[in-house]
Amino acid sequence: MPGGEMLPRTENPAAAFAEAFAWLIRLAPRPGEVTTLDPAPSWAAWNHGGGGLWPCPEDTDVDLNEVPGAEWIDDAGRRARDRLPGGESDAVIGHCDWLAGNLRWSGDKLLVVHDWDSVIVESEAVLAGFAAALHSTVNPDELATVEDTQRFIDAYFRARGREFSVDELQRSWAAGVWTRAYDAKYQHAVGKPITSLSEDEAYERLRRAGSQP
Repeated sequence: MPGGEMLPRTENPAAAFAEAFAWLIRLAPRPGEVTTLDPAPSWAAWNHGGGGLWPCPEDTDVDLNEVPGAEWIDDAGRRARDRLPGGESDAVIGHCDWLAGNLRWSGDKLLVVHDWDSVIVESEAVLAGFAAALHSTVNPDELATVEDTQRFIDAYFRARGREFSVDELQRSWAAGVWTRAYDAKYQHAVGKPITSLSEDEAYERLRRAGSQP
């Protein structure tokens, strides 16, 4: 489906991304109504069954667990992963790559969502956390700031009609750390600039996730 712009034309793009994501969650069938959607893409596979912290990337043979350096990324990813198990929210179907590049807008209205191989079964809190951390508000190449993520979460609560529990909210923040730490580790491993996450931002997000050093 052609056309559209990568960012909504609105004074509050975080709310537009959040409302669209909530709409997708409502429209999706229940997990038991479809065949398996496993495995999740690597950037969402915090609970992968392989050894080591990081899952295998889809497009390279590099083992991220064998790449030295940038220890703060490993620390952030480990702390996020340790905070993610359990939780109170039921599994739902949602999109785990809610990047500006995968969406197109007509004004402030969602026109189309692409990249449907990124649809997975996860808890709603984790999926919302991925989306809150991955969307863009100013430039499609710049991911959400901590403040953008907070605005997304607040708008998502309004769109779904109720807030998360404290546990769910913390797991949302942890999910955002996981997916961006994975991307940062991949960037480090292949010799690219680390743009997905900074050390200071990782630890601020982990603080909001209730993760202690």
